[in-house]
Amino acid sequence: MKFDKNTVIGFVLLGVLFILYFVVIQKDQNAARKQKAEEQVKEQKIIDSIAKVRKPVEDSLKRISDSVAFANKSQLFKQSGDTTEHIVTISNKLINVSFTNKGGRIKSVELKNFKGQDSGLVKMGATSFDDLSYQINAVAANGQGTASTNELFFSKIDTTTGADGNQVISFTLPLDSANTYITHEFTVKKDDYMIDFNVKIGGADKLFTGGALNIDWQYAAEQQEKGLSYERENTQIGYVTDGEFDYHSMFKRNSKEFKDAVKWLGIRQRFFLAAFVAKNNFSGGSNIDWKTPADSTKAVLYATSRLKVQVPAGKEAVLPFSIYYGPSDYNLLKKYDLQFDKIVNLGQGLYSFVRPINRFIIIPVFDFFKSFIGQLGIVIALLTLFIRLIISPLTYSSYLSGAKMKALRPEIEKLKAKFGADRQAMSMEQMKLFREAGVNPLGGCIPALFQIPIFFALFSFFNSSVDLRGASFLWASDLSAPDKFIHWGNVPVLSSLLGDHLSLFNVTACITSFLISMYSMSMSPDQSNPLLKWMPYIFPVFLLFFFNRLPAGLTWYYTVSNLVTLGLQVIIQRFIINHDQILAKIDENRKKPKTKSKWQERMEQMQEQQKNMREMQQKNKR
Repeated sequence: MKFDKNTVIGFVLLGVLFILYFVVIQKDQNAARKQKAEEQVKEQKIIDSIAKVRKPVEDSLKRISDSVAFANKSQLFKQSGDTTEHIVTISNKLINVSFTNKGGRIKSVELKNFKGQDSGLVKMGATSFDDLSYQINAVAANGQGTASTNELFFSKIDTTTGADGNQVISFTLPLDSANTYITHEFTVKKDDYMIDFNVKIGGADKLFTGGALNIDWQYAAEQQEKGLSYERENTQIGYVTDGEFDYHSMFKRNSKEFKDAVKWLGIRQRFFLAAFVAKNNFSGGSNIDWKTPADSTKAVLYATSRLKVQVPAGKEAVLPFSIYYGPSDYNLLKKYDLQFDKIVNLGQGLYSFVRPINRFIIIPVFDFFKSFIGQLGIVIALLTLFIRLIISPLTYSSYLSGAKMKALRPEIEKLKAKFGADRQAMSMEQMKLFREAGVNPLGGCIPALFQIPIFFALFSFFNSSVDLRGASFLWASDLSAPDKFIHWGNVPVLSSLLGDHLSLFNVTACITSFLISMYSMSMSPDQSNPLLKWMPYIFPVFLLFFFNRLPAGLTWYYTVSNLVTLGLQVIIQRFIINHDQILAKIDENRKKPKTKSKWQERMEQMQEQQKNMREMQQKNKR
């Protein structure tokens, strides 16, 4: 293979500039981070010094203020008896739910089938930020004022278990008479992540101004995966309004106001969903805003919602809700018939065209293999083989086109020798040769285009499949995260190019891609264009940088897919495709009368015009 000196020099310079760019960027970023950290340390020392002096005074004032406020609230809202917080825990096969009588609400939920970063159970809604409350009016004699339910103790607690195994716990806040009260009733179903929540109100006409209950729902999405930034990239706010599902990335905006009725509102992290459902809909005028907290908090985002509900006219009312804390599992969420499943990213926005591929092909096949094979790495390999079987007609067509191109290589070489550096004439004669031989030069590319939707479908699937979370295979401890075979932390240049690690599955995927490129180039005619000649070899190198932070399940899939591709190439080219028959077919095609398509005619006309213009320019120079 001959090397063009200028091309080699160009690629070397590009490589040097590429490395220098990342070195300079990393150096500037490190300097900026260091300066920012020093400033934060100085500021924190000042803040700590001031706080150390002020804290005893503030604590004393706060105790006095809280005592006065609680005494006033207790008298105003008839708080009597035991005003101590009590925690009651109810469990089913899937979750442990802790309730508190302070505010009569859920205090935390543990998911029994999922482990967190600390090896304990995944917890949701368990931070000091999490809350669900609303304001009520004072109903005591001559009483004026309001209080939030999270400030009050629901003194009466009742628990029952039904014949169906459902467990019911209710918290009642008695007010000035037997006819004025608030009861929060929760139903933990036998095998369900969804918790029913009914607000029963006596004296609703007294407790709420304008017949509207304004619920404040605060939710902190705590970090559940190893990569905080990657988890944030895969976090969304979703909702159904006016019967239609929609969603927002947590980065593109930070708030949403609803003009129409809202069925439910949810925050989906990569693999978990927290959703608040109003069975009779939240009314228009509700809103949600969210923010990204500091990395040190180990939280993905903080969301605050103000949700309006119209209270039915009359002295007594029941407002039915549901709360979901659980995995973002497509098959599970689809069963609720609330459009929950649409918040699972199987193809959204620009890539929504691949969603049917995931729904009707990828997920059913994956679930079928998973039903009788416990090792998900093997399931992925079988899924790969299935997909390659489906696209095998395209693969064969591509390789057949490559074989035809190889058969024409001697004649193409003759054309190169004849026309030399005249690329325009060379291109025209080469197209004429392809037309006479009945060969489509794009025959190998067109089948590959049909594989692009499969690529995007699998990219979405492997990023959203909760089944892969925590599943180990070979050296990968978690198929939903990169397999950090070599971990070097923050190292200049390396961290800029690859992050803090090197994924071995990524390496195997890139090596097998490189082998495919080598074999494919050996079967294709020599390229006169240096860029086209080297592009197949450059592409696998770029994959090394782009794929290094992807889930191990996805890079394992590409490794298997590449090995299958390489094997098919060798088998089809050496044992299935008959090159003598191809040559005979080409000769036969040459004898047939040829009809040009309009596209071919236009191309030839354009090439002929360009040739004539070039000849005229050369004559004018002379």
